[in-house]
Amino acid sequence: MIDSAAATEHSVCGMNCSPCAAPVAPTAAPTADRKRRPLLGPSWFAAVMGTGIVANAAVTLPWAFHGLRTAAMVVWLGAALLLVLLAVGYLRQRALRLHAGDPVTAQFFGAPPMALLTVGSGALLLGRRLIGLEAALAVDWVLWSLGTVLGLGTACAVPYLMVTRHRFAPDAAFGGWLMPVVPPMVSAATGALLVPHAPAGQLRLALLLGCYAMLGLGLVAALLVLAMIYGRLVHHEAPTGPVVPTVWIGLGALGQSVTALGALAAVAPSALPAPYARGTAVFALLGGVVVWGFAMLWLALATGLTVRTIRTGLPFAPTWWSFIFPVGACVTATGTLAERTGSEAFVWMAVVFYGLLVIAWVVVAGHSLRHAARNIWVSAYEED
Repeated sequence: MIDSAAATEHSVCGMNCSPCAAPVAPTAAPTADRKRRPLLGPSWFAAVMGTGIVANAAVTLPWAFHGLRTAAMVVWLGAALLLVLLAVGYLRQRALRLHAGDPVTAQFFGAPPMALLTVGSGALLLGRRLIGLEAALAVDWVLWSLGTVLGLGTACAVPYLMVTRHRFAPDAAFGGWLMPVVPPMVSAATGALLVPHAPAGQLRLALLLGCYAMLGLGLVAALLVLAMIYGRLVHHEAPTGPVVPTVWIGLGALGQSVTALGALAAVAPSALPAPYARGTAVFALLGGVVVWGFAMLWLALATGLTVRTIRTGLPFAPTWWSFIFPVGACVTATGTLAERTGSEAFVWMAVVFYGLLVIAWVVVAGHSLRHAARNIWVSAYEED
């Protein structure tokens, strides 16, 4: 059983290194133990998600700024490079089973699939200017397929592990519990980009309906988890330290659902009969506004908890990337509603949210680079 303090400790350890699943033998040298212990956790793929959403969200803005598309393409290239580096580094560790055994680290298995999906959609939205439409489509199909398979596997496997293997205290729920169930929603939102490029007929219809099914899977599961997180916040002490940024993941889940509703409604006429296609548009607008309203409530709650924690000290941890993708999802959700409603209020809010997104990304990326450089230097020093 893990209590609140243990959850905090686990969240930091699980994101920076593998959990200490077993005690170290007294005869083992400390330096040898450090060399054996994986340093890279799956949560670091949130850096790819955050960087990718900064690029992708620029395309959805209601206003076009001079040079923004070019800058976004450069950022997308950085996200793609980071994805390759992290994937190679993580697979070389062979720490999958070790991380699956940790009740906190396992939650972040949802980050790699979402990183694949984010970079894949960026290839179609931005990379096509650089590599051409056909190559961009090929990249997106591959990354979307791989990310969707891994995301569905994570959405099933991690809850199963939580039920059958892991044990939790009543106050153990935290924002990271959303990570395994959100990937299907991201698959739904990014899969909508591929619907017009799928062969007309049954294959296109199957892709569209599959995306709606994944949206339902992710949204209902996310609402269940949000209820548990809210219950934990109300009935137990407020989270502190590196756990606090994970509260923002709830905003990402809600924003992603609004984005998916709008994206699927936009492509539904190419696969569904007219009455149902019009119904998806109504659902995207009314349902989107309703969920967006709840997302603003969660944004206010997350902001209040974060400001409260900053006053007492918020040390850097990879959980800081939990600030980025959720705000990016809020940008895309607000931009979607601005496009559907023509509301100037939504237009201005989308632009403001994007400005905050860029500022937050610069801050978190800067801290992450310093953290990575410091760990590389320490590792080199220990090896010498």
